[in-house]
Amino acid sequence: MIDLALSNSGFRGRRFCDGASRRQFLRVGSLAMGGLNLAQLYQAEALAASRADGQTAPKRHKSVIMVYLSGGMSHQDTFDLKPNSPKEIRGEFKPIPTRVPGIEYGELLPKMANIADKVAVIRSLVGFRDEHSSWQNLTGFTMGLAQAQGKPHFGSVTNRVLGAVDPVVPPFVDLFPVMQHKPYNPADGGLLGATMRGAKMSGGDLALYQQKEVSGDRFNQRTGLLNQFDAMRSGWESNSLEGMDTNYRRAMEVLHSSKVADAMNVEKEDPRVRDRYGKGSSTHLGDGAPMWNDQLLIARRLVEAGSRVVTVAYGFWDTHGNNFSHLKTHMPLFDTGISALIEDIHARGLQDDVAVVVWGEFGRSPKINKDAGRDHWAPVNFALMAGGGFKVGQTIGASDKNGAYVSSQPIHYQDVLATVYHHLGIDPHGFVNDVSNRPVPILPSTAQLIRQLV
Repeated sequence: MIDLALSNSGFRGRRFCDGASRRQFLRVGSLAMGGLNLAQLYQAEALAASRADGQTAPKRHKSVIMVYLSGGMSHQDTFDLKPNSPKEIRGEFKPIPTRVPGIEYGELLPKMANIADKVAVIRSLVGFRDEHSSWQNLTGFTMGLAQAQGKPHFGSVTNRVLGAVDPVVPPFVDLFPVMQHKPYNPADGGLLGATMRGAKMSGGDLALYQQKEVSGDRFNQRTGLLNQFDAMRSGWESNSLEGMDTNYRRAMEVLHSSKVADAMNVEKEDPRVRDRYGKGSSTHLGDGAPMWNDQLLIARRLVEAGSRVVTVAYGFWDTHGNNFSHLKTHMPLFDTGISALIEDIHARGLQDDVAVVVWGEFGRSPKINKDAGRDHWAPVNFALMAGGGFKVGQTIGASDKNGAYVSSQPIHYQDVLATVYHHLGIDPHGFVNDVSNRPVPILPSTAQLIRQLV
């Protein structure tokens, strides 16, 4: 990496004329590219150049917004109610009819019920391990195996295979905040390397994209510093600097663009649209994620700006105690935000291009425990699928009368990711080259497309 090349060149600890340290300056460059490596940046620039020359270029791209429900939401109380089960299983909530005849959701989801014709609910997900982590959802593998074998985030695979749509927009944006329970936090690039990780849009990274940390004059001074590298090159080995100035110039071009900052700025959205999403709060719930509906809107704005994958961690659903009071408090905001995201995609004509996936790491136990809660339950789970050109307005599969086990059409969680890859135009049974340019399989051959959707 460039950082290593410079650290060996006698500039450790040096500060530039605007007061920025070398490491801070390099950080601007690396974050600016948001996970793009230099080859991908060239490819994106070539695309931009072809547009400038009037050549035909695609105006649309396929993308995915994945919403991870940290902790595992209760399926029996939301999208797979069991009204004929005993009270200790069926719980407090009643089913309500939806826009699709014969399909019912829980009573806390009236807005979702009104758009059931735009959603497919999978009620028969299998294969999950009782594991409180996002890794199964994001890599297609359990956390231990993924860490041991360097299995990458599906956004990193997408980044590696497809590259950027726009030269100044990261192809993969990870909106996950840092959560207290560490396994909720996402996988990275794994064997694909750090440059394939998602661009983080929080804290100092977001400030860099919004150019809040550096005044205009100081920013221009930093751009001018690039010219000084030419003067210093004579004292260094040329091979250690090959492409470095070009790399930084492109990084600065990214920072000079306002496209990402504009996409992140929900204040620029029509106030009526933002109000429809419901704003929520950036405050974390439990040891999981916040319910910050602005991030759902940001995700839509980012894919529209050119991102291929945007991931959002949403809420805290590990309801071992007080399951029903927790859901009464938080499901209305979920109902508002997720329904708004799906409606918004349709309103903007993106329903064939943008796929939405909403799911957690497992379901909840059929039997209500002594603390009015539901415990972990890996044998069956649910997922919501919308957009993506999918066949929606349906339920896929079913669980038994108590919501304990699958009774028809089992769908492995890897099949969800296989379907997501297919939507993006990536062969889920193909290979992706790692940092050493060795091909590694994306998903095992057992992972299949969900034919009821595609």
